Amino acid sequence: MKKVIFLAQVTLVVLIVLIALPSASFAQTTYMVDSKASSLIWHGEKVLGKHWGYVTIDNGWIKKDGDTYTGEFYIDMTSITDEDIEDPESRGKLVGHLKSDDFFSVNNYKMSKFKLTKVEAKDYGEYNHVVVGDLTIKGITKQISFPAKIEISDKVMTAKAEFEINRTWWNIKYGSGNFFDDLGDKMIYDDIKFELDLVGKAK
Repeated sequence: MKKVIFLAQVTLVVLIVLIALPSASFAQTTYMVDSKASSLIWHGEKVLGKHWGYVTIDNGWIKKDGDTYTGEFYIDMTSITDEDIEDPESRGKLVGHLKSDDFFSVNNYKMSKFKLTKVEAKDYGEYNHVVVGDLTIKGITKQISFPAKIEISDKVMTAKAEFEINRTWWNIKYGSGNFFDDLGDKMIYDDIKFELDLVGKAK
């Protein structure tokens, strides 16, 4: 009799596991970044003015497994643009300078990378999550975190965020008042601000 009861219990456990497997599988979804629908805007400021433009998120993915997120995003540094200077020659000089060794050394580091390590649900007004990850620029990796508004469906994930980084963490020191004296009105502020609008589609 005990053997029969034991076998029945084992059978019940197996059935529960089999029933649970489809839902567990469904909870794991990978979203591939839609580069054309996504955008990353940069803002830089100096004593006598400011500039802004775009840089392209080349490719990436986010995997959601229950409440756990992982992912990687690659940013094409060769795609840097400026959108506020009207004169083509002046605009070209600025973009060329940003791509030079004074700033992002694009010839040597064509891609920057953001590795997502943690996403935590938190209420920050219009934002509902905190994103944590490792940002690699010019071969240097630093951890950053920022609030984001993340919305998810079976087919699409969107994320919107505004955040800033201190460029000197990645050895971008040109024109920084923290490293050079007597810059006067040529000083460039260390913080670079970003506006992220990310769209991922379920794989």
